[in-house]
Amino acid sequence: MKILYSAFLFFACIISNAQITWSPAVNVAGSSYDNLHPRIVTDRSGDPLVIWGRGSDESVFFSKWNGIGFTMPVKVNTTGLTVATAAWMGPDIASKGDTVYVVMKQTPESDSTQHIFISRSVNGGSSFATPVRVDYINDSISRFPTVTTDALGNPLVGFMKFDPSYGSARWVVSKSTDFGNSFSTDRKASGWSGMGALVCDCCPGSLVCSGNKVAMLYRDNLSNLRDMWGGISSNTGSTFTQGLAYDQGNWMLMMCPSSGPDGTIIGDTLYTTYMSGATGDELVYFNRSSLSALANSSGIPMTGQFTGLTQQNYPRMASAGNALATVWRQSVSGSNYLVSRYTADVSTGLYEDDTIAGNDVMNADVAMIDGKIFVVWQDYTTGTVKYRMGTYTPVTAITGNIQQNFFRAYPNPATDMVNIALSPDFQSQAVKVCVINSLGKEVFNSCMQSAPGTILLNTKGFSNGVYFITLQTEQGICTRKIFVSNN
Repeated sequence: MKILYSAFLFFACIISNAQITWSPAVNVAGSSYDNLHPRIVTDRSGDPLVIWGRGSDESVFFSKWNGIGFTMPVKVNTTGLTVATAAWMGPDIASKGDTVYVVMKQTPESDSTQHIFISRSVNGGSSFATPVRVDYINDSISRFPTVTTDALGNPLVGFMKFDPSYGSARWVVSKSTDFGNSFSTDRKASGWSGMGALVCDCCPGSLVCSGNKVAMLYRDNLSNLRDMWGGISSNTGSTFTQGLAYDQGNWMLMMCPSSGPDGTIIGDTLYTTYMSGATGDELVYFNRSSLSALANSSGIPMTGQFTGLTQQNYPRMASAGNALATVWRQSVSGSNYLVSRYTADVSTGLYEDDTIAGNDVMNADVAMIDGKIFVVWQDYTTGTVKYRMGTYTPVTAITGNIQQNFFRAYPNPATDMVNIALSPDFQSQAVKVCVINSLGKEVFNSCMQSAPGTILLNTKGFSNGVYFITLQTEQGICTRKIFVSNN
């Protein structure tokens, strides 16, 4: 048994993440095509498909990996259809097999006669059909389209909707049952936080689907309380009958932060990532919530071990089976980096951060297939969309699964001491222990080369509240939430 006292004994020890190998960065296209708000998915063969915007003529372009590089970009929007795109928002893409959907908002956004359109390709993006109008909303205003597909490959489109005077901001979802040829009347998916709830009207959202479960993820606005919510459907988006508060940071803000959430559904669990400035610092959080229980849960800050971290933003998430990856932009000592964190089995927690790109990163996106992670980002230095691929070993190819019961932490709530009991498979290994408070600040960090069966964590000096204990070995990371109540 080893005792860790909260005297903050720091050790120069990092357990490296050797689980993933990244290819060199390449350009998706030349700088003449611009690089606004890139988004990425995969086709039937597992090859990446990318869209992005060009601001000079309000266009959206598509390119795909052909085995040795990216194809010549194809313009998706037709003549006369100009598309809203910027560094922080723009068109979205979804795929099912070789069927690809791109949704876009016609400009000017504030004109009620300009609408949301969807363009479909049935040959993996080699060509796109004439865009079809999605939002039959009379004199209302729409913006921020997001798209996903159901199990059959039909598109579901979420978008923000306003009254003609930009009032009553809400998120709605419209679905197709004929593969994007026509769409149903939209259904409201927001408004769950309380009487008079609106949505944060310049924050994009994200629509995710698995089986008959659909979540419309967005930033709420209840009298300037701007936390994240999800409208939940159990009938593939036909109706949204429940709301889920997966962010309880209580961020009071008088202005819109122009940053939305993202997520994925694995089994019954909704995994989400988002930015919040509730602690005073703009940080990216990771959250998991039960869709059947609609249990409120607290987000875990993705601060990692970065000296000089000042801001994180624009997080994105993808999954393949039980594997999951996130990416986000963060500012460290005045430079903007692209950071990724992933796991081959999300039930065990997330691995250590990888820095994917250096200075001058803006927005980014991520896609996954089994054994591969694809990342694209908006690079300011070159004016291009950049791309990298990471390879990892799926859990199914590992002899013996990484244990879900990495460790137990008890008693919980704790008073002056917490027992950290390791699973036998992780004893006598190099282990790093980190404790983060509910404000995202690291309050303890220690590393040992040979972990005992039980570690005692002295919490006498901790303030009352929620803490996250993270243990990391070469096999992965696992986090447990505890409550400290020192009387």
